[in-house]
Amino acid sequence: MPELIRFFGRRRGKKLRVTGQSLVDELLPRLAIPLPEEGSGKLDPAALFSEPKKEYWLEVGFGGGEHAAWQAERNPDVGLIGAEVFLNGIASLLGHIERGGLSNIRIYPEDVRPFLATLKEGTLSRVFVLFPDPWPKSRHADRRFINNGNLDLLVPLMKPGAILRVASDDPTYQEHALEVMAGRTDFENVTGEDPTCRPDDWPETRYNAKAIREGRTAIFLSYKRL
Repeated sequence: MPELIRFFGRRRGKKLRVTGQSLVDELLPRLAIPLPEEGSGKLDPAALFSEPKKEYWLEVGFGGGEHAAWQAERNPDVGLIGAEVFLNGIASLLGHIERGGLSNIRIYPEDVRPFLATLKEGTLSRVFVLFPDPWPKSRHADRRFINNGNLDLLVPLMKPGAILRVASDDPTYQEHALEVMAGRTDFENVTGEDPTCRPDDWPETRYNAKAIREGRTAIFLSYKRL
């Protein structure tokens, strides 16, 4: 019997407005990724899109969807997969998709870990983990997404040379992520000289803007899969 994966965090916020609920009811079913049936083999990201893409990228916990939508709009030859459990965030990304006429985004509206376990190896060229829940208390450290267990799932899915991007404005999470990534022999740190400098192709999100307003300094880390 498969091990039960426990999820910690919110799945819902305020009641969705009529427009948001309509997008969840009508658009999400067309974009949602079902897990493959047991015994049917691994999921190839290429099968999720109507035409082949040059690369396939994954955003883990896309929040309000600003980053995912920005990347999809500017990279139409990329198939972007967004995973998020928070219904209000899913509705927000759906709004970006509808307004932007974006056809190259698919959504896994659940905890990403079961999805990672079904994905075909060597298919991802970029993975984004941006402003994840910090879980700042020591006793909750194992809930932080950047941990060796999750990275062990991710590494086989990433092509050699693929990029993992991590951002956080929480000092505890920053220290934790730097320590975990420094201990990995399958990633090379390719962050720029100043990790607080956000690259041009890394748009600001609502969480980044909130950190700035509240006087917290975010760091933007990049790692190459060896």
